[in-house]
Amino acid sequence: MELRHLRYFVALAESLNFTRAAERVHVTQSTLSHQIRQLEEEIGKSLFDRIGRKVVMTEAGEAFLVYASRALREIDTGLGALRDADRQMTGTVRVGATHTFSLGFIPACAAAFMRRHPTVRMELRELAADTICDQLLAGELDLGIAYSPGSRTELRFEALYEEEMVLVVGHAHPYAQRKRVRMIELHGQKMALLPAQFATRNMLEACFRASGAQPLVVAEIDSVAPMLGLVAESDIAAIVARDVVDKHSGLCCISLESPMPVRTPGILWRRDSVHSLPVQSFSAILRQLAHSGKTEVLPAQVPAEPPVA
Repeated sequence: MELRHLRYFVALAESLNFTRAAERVHVTQSTLSHQIRQLEEEIGKSLFDRIGRKVVMTEAGEAFLVYASRALREIDTGLGALRDADRQMTGTVRVGATHTFSLGFIPACAAAFMRRHPTVRMELRELAADTICDQLLAGELDLGIAYSPGSRTELRFEALYEEEMVLVVGHAHPYAQRKRVRMIELHGQKMALLPAQFATRNMLEACFRASGAQPLVVAEIDSVAPMLGLVAESDIAAIVARDVVDKHSGLCCISLESPMPVRTPGILWRRDSVHSLPVQSFSAILRQLAHSGKTEVLPAQVPAEPPVA
């Protein structure tokens, strides 16, 4: 099926006349008729009934018209956006990000965007996850960068990448030379974790339950930097995102498995929002940098993500 098949089908569906439809799409009537037959053969259903000179749509044609028209609108909108991209953009992009992403990922994306579109103004706000959700719904933000909001069904979450969580220990820890540790092996181990109000802690607790492990949580710390400092000075272990551990910190990062804990950062949108061209362009840069792996933050200063209700 090719794009022209959809355009010919919609033209005929809207006019129900081969002559007028052929004129509209600038082909001969015989060409139009042949292309419609091709489409029907590919779909395996008749889209039109031809009764003498009269043309009527079948039930299958009526159903297909909804989706074909929607597809053509999306394609035409995309083509228009590409043409508009050649012109100089103006406007404002309002972005809210949780602490983790506002330290490195979002500034990198903003810098790339502003180099490409210097006439667009950016507003970058470091906010708690719940505040991002509230401001999106209030129309005060164009998009947010955070973890999945869970039950906030009025928002749409677009995953960007998966963030592996690893076990972090000092060089004197019994697991320091290990490449992998199963979650069950953390049973009874002294650990520092985020407090219970954090989404990441809830995810880790689910992993512990799935494996049957019950670690000894001796410290709850709401920021990654002091948590890693405690690990470096003791025999206590922690679980954090791999990217937040400085390669020169002297700490050991060990992969976890059975199950492997993973967080998924992404873009938050209000479901009914219409995105301006600058917002679409910025979100494209977010995806490009995320998929290229350029998501690192500044390890020495990284706090945990804010609590999620």
